[in-house]
Amino acid sequence: MLGDSLKSAVYHPNPNLQLPWNCLQIGLLIFPLSPFLGFVAIAVASLLTWIKQYRTIIRIPINRGFGVFSVLLFISASFALDKTAAFVGLFNLLPFLWLFSGLTALIQSIAQLRRIAEIFVIGSVPVVIMGFGQLFFGWTLQLQVLWVLVDVAIAPGGIPPGRMSAIFMHANLFAAYLAIVFTLGLGLWLERGLGIRNKHKSSLPNLYSLLPIILIADFAALILTNSRNGWAIAIIACLAFALYQGWRLLVVAVSGVVASVLLAAFAPNPIAQIFRRIVPSFFWARLNDNLYPDRPVALMRKTQWEFAWSLTQQDPWTGWGLRNFTALYKAHMNIDLGHPHNLFLMLSAETGLPSTLLFCGLLGWILFTGIQLLQNSHIPNKLIFFSYLVIFVEWLLFNTVDVTLFDFRLNTISWLLMAAICGTVYHSNQAHHKLTSNQD
Repeated sequence: MLGDSLKSAVYHPNPNLQLPWNCLQIGLLIFPLSPFLGFVAIAVASLLTWIKQYRTIIRIPINRGFGVFSVLLFISASFALDKTAAFVGLFNLLPFLWLFSGLTALIQSIAQLRRIAEIFVIGSVPVVIMGFGQLFFGWTLQLQVLWVLVDVAIAPGGIPPGRMSAIFMHANLFAAYLAIVFTLGLGLWLERGLGIRNKHKSSLPNLYSLLPIILIADFAALILTNSRNGWAIAIIACLAFALYQGWRLLVVAVSGVVASVLLAAFAPNPIAQIFRRIVPSFFWARLNDNLYPDRPVALMRKTQWEFAWSLTQQDPWTGWGLRNFTALYKAHMNIDLGHPHNLFLMLSAETGLPSTLLFCGLLGWILFTGIQLLQNSHIPNKLIFFSYLVIFVEWLLFNTVDVTLFDFRLNTISWLLMAAICGTVYHSNQAHHKLTSNQD
């Protein structure tokens, strides 16, 4: 007989959704190495859920909100400076909003969240191995089958050179992926260490024996991406778990390490020199840009943000159109730049303030309802749900200094994880309401 935890991980709470749940798991497992095939499986899972749970999907409030957001995106594209680019840009959002809505009805329980986290951690192993091979052994690979069926590329030395990027287009994007995997792995490991997983039979027992090694490898890879954003997110994750568990000594220790690095990077020279004796230059020189001096002003985030905000002020209602920032910035600064390294400023410039404020409001609602559920006592094993909330906050912070929207892997993962939070919140509240109604 399967244990309760194993049953809840393998079998969907609703037998009618077992097939889409299986498709989702398969898609997640193959997604890192074959995004196209993985996405197809995830999309099939969402489609089957739509067919079986249409009424539930349209009743979920957050789905209605994103439906309105989709309409505003169409309106913005219709008034864009370059309408073709704007309508093409819709493909970075609309398919994922549809995917999100279906998955909110499919992912319903804490056990499912744990299963998804386990699959993410397993799927990261070959990617991290490729990253180490890229940086230390000069691995290079260009494997493409039927255009997008299988598309794996490893650039020798990383992108940019000297920074681990594995199969991602840029080291910063790989850092964002690693931050997600590291946070989920940390949540699983803490569950195990605190005895939560010992109460139930694990669906993947071999994973937990390797989990410490995987976490160390993920953390090392995160450092080697040389991404300041990734470093900050990893620190935030550690502090969040320490605060949640009430580990004050760990909070003090991590805060001390962070303060030392910041002082080495930004303190007046006499003080900075003291801390630079103990803090490797790899860290402090990256933070204060000593590693990359004399960067063009046009490549600095402050310049990009100011330009994006000026575009917002010129057309605050419908914006200039998705994917129009690139051409406008090139005309103004004579340099190619895909986006302004801030998702929210990009949306305000390209789609207008009404749609951006609605989008921000919906994200705030996800966080608010997630925290509400975390504070309630009717859900078991809150730690893994807390991990998802930490990732959501990490995603918000990362997108204030970069944009994950244009990376197919990260965009899919981001919407899936948000759907996991929303689905769990909605179905947990529904189940609790039904239970209390029956008791009355």
